[in-house]
Amino acid sequence: MSDTAMASVADRDLAAGYDVLARCWREPDVALVQAIEDGSLEDVVPGVEAVSLEALRAEHTRLFVGPGALPCPPYESVYRDEDGQVLGPSTAAVVAWYRTIGVGLDPEVSDLPDHIAVELEFMGHLQRRGDIAALDRFVAEHPRRWFPAFLDGVETATRVPFYRALAAATRDLLDGVDEMA
Repeated sequence: MSDTAMASVADRDLAAGYDVLARCWREPDVALVQAIEDGSLEDVVPGVEAVSLEALRAEHTRLFVGPGALPCPPYESVYRDEDGQVLGPSTAAVVAWYRTIGVGLDPEVSDLPDHIAVELEFMGHLQRRGDIAALDRFVAEHPRRWFPAFLDGVETATRVPFYRALAAATRDLLDGVDEMA
């Protein structure tokens, strides 16, 4: 296999890793629990323990949805914008990135543009395109500036080991982007 073909396979694998992590940060469903139980997530989120759908949904709601104050809001604007509200200037900056690259938001997905899952999917898109320079710039301007605080919050606040493992896996993948730069 040529170096170019090997790089292409590695790019696809890394892009798939971003996509898997993005899916894991969204509302849990039966498919996620099955992937945990059958070991499908082991390559991306190592050390995941079996957990019920009800426990995952309850913890997801407590950490990321509410009601009430959220221990770990999954939105960049909360961490980066002066007032700590969603849909602030950092959200607009992320949307500008999406438009520049020619990516639209999926109308079937209710997540805000600066949700961790949406940003991870965008990273996967850039990786699949082989646009590593854009990926490096995007990560430096956005995920690198707020993922660490968010992931620290998840690791501290969660009561379910799955989210601790997911935070660690996301941190590892982000660190891998830094190593490629």
